[in-house]
Amino acid sequence: MRSPLSALRRSRILASRRRIVAASVVVVLLAAAVLWAARPDRPGFRTESALVTVRSGPTGEEPVELDTTLWLPEDASADRRVPAVLLAHGFGGTKDSVRADAEDLVGRGYAVLTWTARGFGRSGGEIHLDHPDYEVRDAQRLLDRLAARPEIRTDAAGDPRVGVVGGSYGGGLALLLAAQDQRVDAIVPMITWNDLSRAFLPESTGRPATEGVFKKGWAGIFFGGGGNAGSGPAGISGNAAAAPEGAPASAGPPSPMPGAGPGTGPSRAPAGAADPSCGRFAADVCAAYLRIATTGRADQAAVDLLRRSSPAGVLDRIKAPTLLVQGEADTLFPLAEADANARGIAAAGTPVRVAWFTGGHDGGEGPKSDSDRVKFLTAQWLDHYVAGDGAAPGDDFTFSRIAGFDALDRGLVATGYRITDYPGLTGQARREVAVRGPAQPVANPPDGNPAAISSVPFAGALGSLLDGVAGDIPGQHARFESAPLTEAVDVVGSPTFSIRAASPTGEAVLFVKLYDVDPSGATTLPSGLVAPVRLTGLPATVDAAQPVQVTLPAIVRRIEAGHRLRVVVATSDQAYTTPVEPTVHTVAAGDAPLTLPTVDAAPIPTTATVWRWVLVGLLVAIVVGLAVVVAVARRRHRRQDSSVHPQYAGVPLAVRDLRKEYADGFVAVSRVDFEVHPGQVVGLLGPNGAGKTTTLRVLMGLTRPTAGEIYVFGHRLVPGSPVLSRIGALVEGPGFLPHLSGLENLKAYWRATGRPWADAHFDEALEIAGLGASVHRRTKNYSHGMRQRLAIAQAMLGLPELLVLDEPTDGLDPPQIAEMRRVLQRYATDGRAVLVSSHLLAEVEQTCTHAVVVNKGRIVASGPVGEIVGESPSVLFEVTDPVAARAVLDRLDGVRVLAAGDGGDVPPDGGGGGLVVDTNGTARSEVVAELVRAGIGVDRVVPRRRLEDAFLALVGENSRGSGDR
Repeated sequence: MRSPLSALRRSRILASRRRIVAASVVVVLLAAAVLWAARPDRPGFRTESALVTVRSGPTGEEPVELDTTLWLPEDASADRRVPAVLLAHGFGGTKDSVRADAEDLVGRGYAVLTWTARGFGRSGGEIHLDHPDYEVRDAQRLLDRLAARPEIRTDAAGDPRVGVVGGSYGGGLALLLAAQDQRVDAIVPMITWNDLSRAFLPESTGRPATEGVFKKGWAGIFFGGGGNAGSGPAGISGNAAAAPEGAPASAGPPSPMPGAGPGTGPSRAPAGAADPSCGRFAADVCAAYLRIATTGRADQAAVDLLRRSSPAGVLDRIKAPTLLVQGEADTLFPLAEADANARGIAAAGTPVRVAWFTGGHDGGEGPKSDSDRVKFLTAQWLDHYVAGDGAAPGDDFTFSRIAGFDALDRGLVATGYRITDYPGLTGQARREVAVRGPAQPVANPPDGNPAAISSVPFAGALGSLLDGVAGDIPGQHARFESAPLTEAVDVVGSPTFSIRAASPTGEAVLFVKLYDVDPSGATTLPSGLVAPVRLTGLPATVDAAQPVQVTLPAIVRRIEAGHRLRVVVATSDQAYTTPVEPTVHTVAAGDAPLTLPTVDAAPIPTTATVWRWVLVGLLVAIVVGLAVVVAVARRRHRRQDSSVHPQYAGVPLAVRDLRKEYADGFVAVSRVDFEVHPGQVVGLLGPNGAGKTTTLRVLMGLTRPTAGEIYVFGHRLVPGSPVLSRIGALVEGPGFLPHLSGLENLKAYWRATGRPWADAHFDEALEIAGLGASVHRRTKNYSHGMRQRLAIAQAMLGLPELLVLDEPTDGLDPPQIAEMRRVLQRYATDGRAVLVSSHLLAEVEQTCTHAVVVNKGRIVASGPVGEIVGESPSVLFEVTDPVAARAVLDRLDGVRVLAAGDGGDVPPDGGGGGLVVDTNGTARSEVVAELVRAGIGVDRVVPRRRLEDAFLALVGENSRGSGDR
């Protein structure tokens, strides 16, 4: 019974909490009101769609119909002119592919002109791959149409105020258009190319494109998409613009990587196509592709054709300020393409800024935190250089790296970084790492089959699943490996490595890859990127070979301390064309070490905003005020948290007079009081609604108790208490990213905790959980039992001194339950303790040393399991002939052999000759005598009472809990 003083104190606490809640509600409502009042106006818009005829071609007089839509803000007029954006779609898409982006841009006050490029959808003409006389001149005619509109702001007669935005195919057009037409005021090309011949015929030692290795996988995707004119692969389309970080989703500009989506409408293919295998491609483009695809080599004419549609030769003509956005997960147009564009544009004195993000043709938009950063940069660029609003964005270089998981939705989070000057692909500094290995023979397979798989074009997450499923083919690759790194290295740029090669044919096509190898041996090929090389003039023996430096694709990756670097030189790759003749080369490492580019960059906040300064000030004031209110309310608790209760200093868990009452008066837990000591496995039992889950939630700091205290090693537990780091828990069920392996999920989780890497004890936790080699498999392929054991391993990371588990055997089959039993028993050693809540009483009986039985929010029993079970009303008879024994016992009055469902399901150790018998008062000696007289041997007589019997006796067979929440 509580004293009057205690009741008064509790009343004051409740009143104080009500005042805090009321104040918080007021603050939140004020914040909502301010946000609503300051929210920028979102004008409506109108659209005009039409098939328009433009004249282009080499003479400028060839007509072609283009399917267009003009998006205008509702209030745009001759009296209120607005700036414009020409919004280009990606390869295989149509104007509908960028509909959402257009809506966002028009919502920001821009007029937006979208169109379906020639050769796609309802537009006429043939595909010329952004030819200056065709696709680029088409875009010029669209600029003319914009300039003629009375609603469009102009710089001079016929000169609209316009920016050009596009991704991939649309990004190439933005660069080429800006070089050809000086009316363009700013461009934002995304995930696009510099030199198409180098993109499709890469060679990583500096040899010309005619010696390049044909990228057949991506080329096939392109020509497959062009052949159908309006239903190309969704991801080849790039994106449009971007919105400020923090802006409402409905208000911002487009996402960084909108999908292309299928085209719409009839194909409108020209009559008499030169070659039906190339669909709507122009005859010269079709012929060049067929020649390269057939031979695997490019002639000079094909290279010239591809360079005709490349910005590389006209970068010095671009005067429009340029924001280059390139994806780090991109095997089609890697980071080197943007680097070449940046250097060429900057050399002409044009403002240029480079931003790398974690997506790309293979990675999509990347995490939301990353796409928000790109949105902000794009909106900032357009607003300043096209709309004339805001300060100059500057030329800082920004990039990003996957950092872990979001604590709220468990999605991936990318951290952005910034440095003042763009360092190119060589970085600000170079880290040298010795990579060693003997000279090794490698076989070139006949006709390139079987081939290694490093990536799947356009597959995104599917490509990441290849690790451990299909990779380097034995006998077709050589390995060179470093010692474990003594410290982490942040790679930003293109690594370099030298090799020596010999071949009886004098020529070799090789693929050089850089793997990150963790201490367990799991390998990761960053973004599936490889460096293809074609070597000629090779000697017959490797001793006579000269070293050749290979520049690997640029990456952004943190190589952790303890990891090793592995350079693989392979003879085949599914994405490229390789020589058809089988042969055996010899490959050795060169004299130079592996070099890794690094930069010294500052992190960018992940939630930047571009709200008005007044709004920012108000929000800061609101946050500070709320923090002060909370700080005052918790000050007393914080003072108490710093102390250690001497009585419980060595006790992992002590729960004292715990009570949880909700605002509606419902009492989930009325009085719970127990302890968990080192070496114990304690089972928390009770019927549904008894208060078990509420007790665990309070224990983990997920909710506050109404009264009572919880001590962990003597520290009073409150939400956010530092002592929570000494607890490992599985309370809300496991949740893992399916495309990552079990080990990768565990590592990402540990990084998110911010605790030192050495404290994780990965090996110990994995050994206790017993996952074995399956920890390297993708969690999407895990059974339910494996997920549960991985969740247990996650809870065990850091080897916490107290492990709290809610229904760890939920959904497991009997063998998995038995294994989980052993896991928990192994863990409760070396002074550690386990608290487990379960409804499987038989498992608790076999697993736990102690039990706490809760009913209707109160403890009805606690102590060692043996004491709770107590005396047995039934007896286990071990006999030599169970069938004959059952017949004898059935004849005895009052004696009953229990069936499995009545508790007779526990055989004696080591065999099945046991019967559980309810003697109903008949002396055990009399029962034994009857069996012996019948010639049946009795080996053992053991009193038998199960935990279930004791549990039902304590809570009642029809007991209902208090309705646990």
